Amino acid sequence: MNDTLEFNEIYQEIKGSWNDERLRFSKQTVVYKNSKTGKVDSIPVPELTRAQWRRVCLGHGIKLCTSTGNIYKYDGFKDTDLEKISEYFKANYKVELVEKDMCVKGWNWGTAKFNGPLFSFEVNESPAFEIPLTSVSQCATGKNEVTVEFHQNDDTEVSLMEVRFYVPPSTGDEGSDPVEVTFAQNILSKADVIQATGDAVCIFRELQCLTPRGRYDIRIYPTFLHLHGKTFDYKIPYTTVLRLFLLPHKDQRQMFFVISLDPPIKQGQTRCHFLILLFSKEEDINLTLNMNEDEVERRFEGKLHKNMSVSLYEMVSRVMKALVNRKITVPGNFQGHSGAQCITCSYKASSGLLYPLERGFSYVHKPPVHLRFDEIACVNFARGTTTTRSFDFEIETKQGNQYTFSSNEREEYGKLFDFVNAKKLSIKNRGFKEGMKGNDNMYSDSDDDQHDAYLERMKEEGKIREEANDSDDSEGESGEWQLSEPIKKPAKKAKFVKERKPRKKEKKAKDSSAPKRPMSAYMLWLNSSRDRIKSENPGISITEISKKEERAKAEEAKKEYDRVMREYKESGGGSSGSSIKERKKKGGKNEEKRKRKSGGGREKEKERATGNDSFKSREFISSEESSSESDKRKGRKRKVTH
Repeated sequence: MNDTLEFNEIYQEIKGSWNDERLRFSKQTVVYKNSKTGKVDSIPVPELTRAQWRRVCLGHGIKLCTSTGNIYKYDGFKDTDLEKISEYFKANYKVELVEKDMCVKGWNWGTAKFNGPLFSFEVNESPAFEIPLTSVSQCATGKNEVTVEFHQNDDTEVSLMEVRFYVPPSTGDEGSDPVEVTFAQNILSKADVIQATGDAVCIFRELQCLTPRGRYDIRIYPTFLHLHGKTFDYKIPYTTVLRLFLLPHKDQRQMFFVISLDPPIKQGQTRCHFLILLFSKEEDINLTLNMNEDEVERRFEGKLHKNMSVSLYEMVSRVMKALVNRKITVPGNFQGHSGAQCITCSYKASSGLLYPLERGFSYVHKPPVHLRFDEIACVNFARGTTTTRSFDFEIETKQGNQYTFSSNEREEYGKLFDFVNAKKLSIKNRGFKEGMKGNDNMYSDSDDDQHDAYLERMKEEGKIREEANDSDDSEGESGEWQLSEPIKKPAKKAKFVKERKPRKKEKKAKDSSAPKRPMSAYMLWLNSSRDRIKSENPGISITEISKKEERAKAEEAKKEYDRVMREYKESGGGSSGSSIKERKKKGGKNEEKRKRKSGGGREKEKERATGNDSFKSREFISSEESSSESDKRKGRKRKVTH
């Protein structure tokens, strides 16, 4: 028998959503990794107490119970896997895999059983359904009724909001309420319902929070974090914290402290998967924990002290790390063009900062995004849509989601490309050989010298810009203003356009069996007159026959026209034609005069409207009139003046 058993496409139900990944049974541990959150379930073999094999909606499933009270359920097994897993459990775990049937009668009356963090509703000692109490967000009681509310999951299309249970009145001890004592208290003892009891370990006042936006007082309790603002209050249990990030701002004067949450906190209908705090590096704090020194030493094992004095961002991160017991992720060795550990870019409609980390990418801040390398399928470098001075960085996940970070400065291209290449991520828009580096050379390519022209051009332009900036700095130090030579752009390569060959028209094939077209009237006449014309003109060809016939007809028509024209002239038809021409000429002159007069009137109105000093009277405009008429007008003018 093998030392390990591995199964692919095994599903784990979390708040109504199914996450598939690989499950591995070994002699020391049972390991399952969540593909969405990256959280790993590691169950030590000595803690296993019970194992059940059940028929579920996704085939068959296994339910594992531990001595610590935790219960794990994995579905997606095949019917043939039962014998193999059962023998492995007996040989290595000393635990028998018991088959357990579920009740599918559909009855709504049964018995409620509480088994650690699991609530089971059973009918005739067969479980009808089970509820993890960690998914319960609130429990409200009424008269003989209990309402259980649940945390919501953004990844599910349909979510269970609440379940109501009717608890019959008890006939036992008087004064004891079965709803409050028996049912509600058992749910609240294991549910994810936070009740603020006792004193806070420490309090941070008026911290600037970017998500959710506002200023909050943060009260640190032993088991949860309390955010108190002017409008909203949030209670965040430490069990919902997935990761902690401490990220420097690009201006080197501020720090981001990011807390990744699952399930997220809710602000109305908005869900916040990240809690983002912004600190100034220059702000310091003196903090005294609300615990005695022995208790601090025993609980935190030297991670914290009763009295501490450091910068504010370092104090908050140190306290959260000690209470949550998780590592803080900081940027690695990546440095951008300006020396910062992040890249300025835009995601959706907002500008922010992209941090290339050792095991993923983080974007701050609106909306915040964290992508692990193991969930990335490929990345892509694309040209900017609006300008050539920037490029887009696209990330595609294995689930099919795509994240586009746009408006990246082109000087950052080489740095980001080298980082992605060093992390052995698949790059979509480059050669197959280069994209498969580090994959054991299973699919090697013969083209070893794959050239990335876009990368080379970006690097050259970056060098040119650096040289230009250096020259500007040196000129500024000397105190003299000089005109620098313009940067010569690389000449564009000529495009070779292939000449298109003229398309030859294909001749249609002639159908020999088709009927022939009828002859025209001319051809019928020519065939009937051919013998007569040949006899009159011996030795003439067919084409000359047609020409001779046409010339004869043309001569006859010319003779007829000369005769008719001569008779027409003798009858006096030419004189009437000349009179018509004269009338046309006179009519044309009169029409031209009318046009000039109307044009002069329009010009006169224009000059009056514009107030032109060079106004001319009608005598100067109507120059076409006769001199006698003008003399008459002048005479009349003189009489009036005298």
